[in-house]
Amino acid sequence: MDQLSPQDAQFLYMESEDNHIQITAIGIFDPSTVPDGRTVRFKEILAHIERRLHMSPLFRRRLDRVPLELDFPYWVDDEHFDLEYHVQHCRLPEPGDWRQLCIQLSRFHARPLDKARPLWEMLVIEGLDHVRGLPEGCYAIATKLHHAAVDGVSIMNFYRALMDVDNRGTPAVPLDSVEAKHSPRPGVLELANRAVWNTVRSPIGMADAMMRSAPALYRWAQQALTSQREAGAEIPDTRFNCNASPHKMFDATGFKLGTLKSIRKAVPGSTVNDVVLCICGGALRHYLEHHKELPPESLVAWVPINKRPGLAAQDEDPGNRITSMTSAIHTDVDDPVERLRLIHRATNRSKTARAGISARLMTDLSQHVPAATLVTAGRLVLRAGVAASVCNVMISNVPGPQVPLYMNGAKQVATYGIAPLADGMGLFIATPSYNGNITFNVTSTRETLPDIDFFVKCIRKSHNQLRTAAKLSPNHKRSVKKAL
Repeated sequence: MDQLSPQDAQFLYMESEDNHIQITAIGIFDPSTVPDGRTVRFKEILAHIERRLHMSPLFRRRLDRVPLELDFPYWVDDEHFDLEYHVQHCRLPEPGDWRQLCIQLSRFHARPLDKARPLWEMLVIEGLDHVRGLPEGCYAIATKLHHAAVDGVSIMNFYRALMDVDNRGTPAVPLDSVEAKHSPRPGVLELANRAVWNTVRSPIGMADAMMRSAPALYRWAQQALTSQREAGAEIPDTRFNCNASPHKMFDATGFKLGTLKSIRKAVPGSTVNDVVLCICGGALRHYLEHHKELPPESLVAWVPINKRPGLAAQDEDPGNRITSMTSAIHTDVDDPVERLRLIHRATNRSKTARAGISARLMTDLSQHVPAATLVTAGRLVLRAGVAASVCNVMISNVPGPQVPLYMNGAKQVATYGIAPLADGMGLFIATPSYNGNITFNVTSTRETLPDIDFFVKCIRKSHNQLRTAAKLSPNHKRSVKKAL
């Protein structure tokens, strides 16, 4: 039987009526690549998805919760699975421009998933002819999944199972490489026996895991305290440290991935992720400065870290395999290259502080916490808005495939993403990349970021300033000369 891990389950327990822990991936498709000039019909998209249902267990399985939350829920086959319930379509109202698309996507993302059905929905959106930069006739496919079922990388794998590597329909993942996986529903007696056994063994397992992990935990705590003292500043209070309302907002902008790779040469050893954090730090500085709300201390970002070996060919274990770090993004520094240098030092410090800990340590510990305890803890965290005392913004960089993909013969020309928020942390910037491009996707609420389009302009301004400053830096000039 397939049971949710504690990390998966916590995304269920930390939901509120106003804030649903869901992820939405958006692909934009250009039908001009379809062979023989055919039109892609909605029924053809449905048929394509139906042929790929066996590629991921997420498609057909739903949650089966244990009474009184005595144990973590199980994944079971949905005996009443209805594909047409999960895949719907609409057309943008006039004028059908980028703003209308963002509004439609925000509304789709904000609606809760039905917990009695498989935790995913798709929306095919037509009428994008007035979205600047898109070829005529494009349509969008938005895929919404619950975070209890996927993390950033596994949603890429879920989505990739539907994709082709050419316009002739060659699957990106061979269809015969994955067998249909079934999750039968456990009986009531078996559920009760497992719940009792898991509860009884929890204290013993926790004690054993703590004893085995104590040296690594001690080293990590010492290094984390040292890093915190070196950073010197507390988490500043900003407009983003508020409760998340149901009125979600979304906007995005994109850049060439090669430009970010070139920028990192200005600071030897820095990564694309460091550059992403630097651009976000600059954008937040511009935005808060404009509103006369810039604190003297640096804002701090919560950054999830993928613990998977890479984009797996088979999505046998969707779920969540993530850890995280926090890093100052130096909104207190005006010079872009100096900000990048300080961010690189901060992220290195965070990674070093975790180097002595097994990648599965926190999972090993959390799996011994009884489900009822985790439910209570999740609700307490939700009510207390603990996120506000840890960081100001969530920033997630999820690398995607760097080759063109197709679906029903239509080429995917862009990718976007809408992320979940948390009470106490009302801003999430996700940066998925695809086929040589990277997009900065902003998720917030109407109350927190009413001028979200202005914030996106701040992202572009920060990117342009960093690119110009990086070209003038001595390190960048030396690396370019060496390459030549």
